Order: sequence, then C-alpha cells, then structure tokens
Amino acid sequence: PAGTFSMGSANGFSDEQPVHEVTITKPYYLGVYEVTNAQRMQMMGEVPSRWKDEDLPIESVTWEEAVAFCQALSALPAERRAGRVYRLPTEAEWEYACRAGTTTAYSFGDEESLLGDFAWFDDNSGRQTHPVGQKRPNGWGLYDMHGNVWEWCSDWHGDSAAGAARDPVGPASGTSRVLPGGSWNDTAVYCRSADRSRHDPSYRHDYACLRPALSPSGSGA
Repeated sequence: PAGTFSMGSANGFSDEQPVHEVTITKPYYLGVYEVTNAQRMQMMGEVPSRWKDEDLPIESVTWEEAVAFCQALSALPAERRAGRVYRLPTEAEWEYACRAGTTTAYSFGDEESLLGDFAWFDDNSGRQTHPVGQKRPNGWGLYDMHGNVWEWCSDWHGDSAAGAARDPVGPASGTSRVLPGGSWNDTAVYCRSADRSRHDPSYRHDYACLRPALSPSGSGA
C-alpha cells in the first residue's frame, strides 16, 4: 500500500543517515519471492547461477541483466495485453516493503538472535543459497527480504536524503547501483532493513539477484 515511513538508520552505517521521512504515494506490487533459476530459464533460456537447482534464487546476474529480465517479462504477449510493465524497485520501495510497517533493525524487531528464523546468512547458510520461501516471511508476506541473496534496485547509490521525500528515485547519475538485503555470505548487520550495499552495474557475483516490482497502473519507472 501507499504510505509514509522513516528510511535509513541512526544506528547503522554513515550512508544510512540521516534518517528521513519518505512517502510512497502509489501502491505497487513486489515479488513474494526472489526470482528463481527456473523462472530465469523460462524467460531467458539460460542460468548464470553458481548453484542451479530450479527453486534456488538466481545469482551471478549483473544489474543490466536484472533490468533485461524485467524487460523480457514485460514483453510477454499476455503481459503486454494486460498493460503490465515490470521493473526493478526503487531503493525506497524496497526498504518500505522490507520494513512492512516496522521501524526496527529488521522486519521482525531488533533481536539479531531471531534472524535465523527469517534469513539465510553466514551463520546458517552453509556457504550457499537456499530455495526461496523456506524461512518466515515479513509482515507483508514477502520472503527472504533479509539474507539469501542481495537484490538489485533501480537507484544509483548516493548520500541519504537530508529531508522528507516523495517517491524518491535516487541520484540522476553515479557509479554504483544499490543492492540491499544481505546474503548467504554476510553477517547479520548487512541483512538489516536499512543496509545499503552497492556495486557497479556490471558487477557479477554469486550473491546478487532481483525481485521485480510492478505498478498497478502498468506504467514502468
């Protein structure tokens, strides 16, 4: 749903500060799960992932390839007839959905000891990805928002906004795209809702994935 939330963290890394008010003015859809290898194979005819089981999230995809997946999905005849245009979420949309109405470090609270119930991270992953949807979802029914694989957003990485913002889309240019969420390879601090990792758009690694967004109007961003 549309709404307003506090983006960032006063207790996190410097690029998460200052905490500022963000308003999402329109409702939007976000994938319940990270895109899987099976979905990538169906759409693109190949799987770049290190681990290739069908129900694992895709990884080793660049930002450009994540955008291309959304474009290919949007180009399917049924999607075009319905006027649906898929895209990467903005960083603000991603954090808003991850928080699911919370103001705590994680969508389930501040207790790091509970992270294993919601996420695959370095303490419990066995150094690899895991099938999507095995851990508990957040309050809005989204799985693996913490851990398993990082998820590309549409934004260039930049300084946290100094004041209130409406539907922010990030800087007009930059050198790195935002990758929130943490992964199987990361400690708990990088799996927080406000964490803002980033990489070059051509970066490829076995912990980078995507989760498409969709505006109900069908208009892509």
